[in-house]
Amino acid sequence: MSQRSDAQQNRARILSVAREALTEDGNASLNSIAKRAGVGPGTLYRHFPSREALVLEVFRSEVQKLVDWAPELLLTEPPLEALRRWFERLAAYIAIKRGLGDALTTTNHDTVTNETHGPVTGAIRTLLKAGEDDGSIRPGLDPDDVLLIMGCVWRVPSGPVGRQQAQRLLDLTLDGLRTRS
Repeated sequence: MSQRSDAQQNRARILSVAREALTEDGNASLNSIAKRAGVGPGTLYRHFPSREALVLEVFRSEVQKLVDWAPELLLTEPPLEALRRWFERLAAYIAIKRGLGDALTTTNHDTVTNETHGPVTGAIRTLLKAGEDDGSIRPGLDPDDVLLIMGCVWRVPSGPVGRQQAQRLLDLTLDGLRTRS
């Protein structure tokens, strides 16, 4: 049982370190990731037999955390604020995906996009429905449309000017989702 627990801890540590390393440098080597995670290359390869497997799992795990966070946010935030915070984190994940861009080939990029699209739009649907229910978000919005509009937010340049522009775009988007009186 102890080995199983250690194996799970190693896997989680590798994913965490890989997320950081690949965000910083999409070309980070697996050996450098293993070293930063404090495991040997053999341990890394037992969990992730290829670079592609590691990159895909990093992205999948980040998206799953984001999807799982939507209902949690609604327990403590009004729907429009929950939606704002959720989209801010989504934009940060897209930045991670950009950092992983070199590591994601066209084939696995399409695979991961297809895999994650449904859960992401499902989380958006949950947030929109909560806003419809409390009257803060207008009814009938399509989660796919909202996701497409949000694409502008993560296409801003990096750095402080880009972050300010992203906040302005997010304000405009959320304003467009509000119920009109």
